[in-house]
Amino acid sequence: ASGATLTVSAMLSALSYTLAGSAAEVYFEDDFTAGMDKWKPASPPGKEMGKWAVTPGKWFVDETADKGLQVTEDMRFHSITAPLAKKASSKGKDLVLQFSAKVENHQYAFCGGGYIKLLPKDTKVATFGGDDDYHIMFGPDLCGYDVSHIHAIFNHKGENLLKTDKISLEYSDKNEYTHLYTLVIEPDGTYEVLFDLESKAKGKIVDDWAFPKPMIDDPSDSKPSDWVDESEMDDPEAKKPEGYDDIPAQIPDPDATKPEDWDDEDDGEWEPPLIDNPDFKGEWVAPKVTNPDYKGEWSPTQIKNKDYEEGVQLAAYDSAKVGFELWIVNNGTIFDNILVTDDLEYAKAQGEKLWRPTSKDEKEKKEAWDKENKPDEPEPSGDDEEEPEEEPEEEKDEL
Repeated sequence: ASGATLTVSAMLSALSYTLAGSAAEVYFEDDFTAGMDKWKPASPPGKEMGKWAVTPGKWFVDETADKGLQVTEDMRFHSITAPLAKKASSKGKDLVLQFSAKVENHQYAFCGGGYIKLLPKDTKVATFGGDDDYHIMFGPDLCGYDVSHIHAIFNHKGENLLKTDKISLEYSDKNEYTHLYTLVIEPDGTYEVLFDLESKAKGKIVDDWAFPKPMIDDPSDSKPSDWVDESEMDDPEAKKPEGYDDIPAQIPDPDATKPEDWDDEDDGEWEPPLIDNPDFKGEWVAPKVTNPDYKGEWSPTQIKNKDYEEGVQLAAYDSAKVGFELWIVNNGTIFDNILVTDDLEYAKAQGEKLWRPTSKDEKEKKEAWDKENKPDEPEPSGDDEEEPEEEPEEEKDEL
């Protein structure tokens, strides 16, 4: 939503952007000050749909500035789209997709995705759902203690390609506060993902997604039967020492003594307890030496990939709509400050202006809201303290 009081860093960022004289092309931008005017909820056939609302949530830094698009119902699908102001193209130019997400009802067992999608112009907005094609899907995936990463998925000729290695978030990043997600795609085939305006991942798209590679393994090539790929071998001159297998794993404790009250007639013949034998070394294994026949790790011959298109830009799309299509387990997530542009510096400046003030102060606001709205822990009364002593024994037996 529209920013409240700007921080010094936000003002400096905006000033440096203005002085640079850059003219960003903004394909879409929404801070929800106009409510849901741009958005159309969808209802895919056969799905139980949840409702959307525009709200700052239960706690906020600025009631107007922090308004965003919220999913409101548990265990429901939520689907919604909005048309871009103009076609967003990544062909021959940068594309930046940015939005914030506040998982307001986050708990340790929380499960939920917060993905935004860039969509083709022929998307049927009235029935938009999970089976519909998209160009890009981007956003956080959070569930329980273990799942905490950012998804970035590209469509390539009808196939949705997930990033080979996950973009992991720190455990401390998985909370109920507002976080900013930014995806940058450049025409030279590189990308960057930012979290709260800090770089989380960058590199070449062709390396980090399963797009066709220039060279592939020759499927007709196979490892020769006499190929030696073990770098070490058993020393052929090594021999097991004589008597090695005669050493027991345990021996009687030499420091143990028979108890004075031990009676051989009543207790049987006394034997000292066993302890691990310090001389026992386990099963004998020959030492390793360098294998003189080692040829290195075998790999198939590389050949040109017939599916690779030389000079064709990867992740190049002309998108016409933006949308969310989510299965919501826990309601309350709020999406805000959605931006599609061709200028990373503009996106960063908007992040400083709109997200940074909220991020700076919302923990304090959340704590104040908790203090006012969450019930106090009941203090035990005098009677309660005596109850454990008065509990009948029969009740304990029934448990």
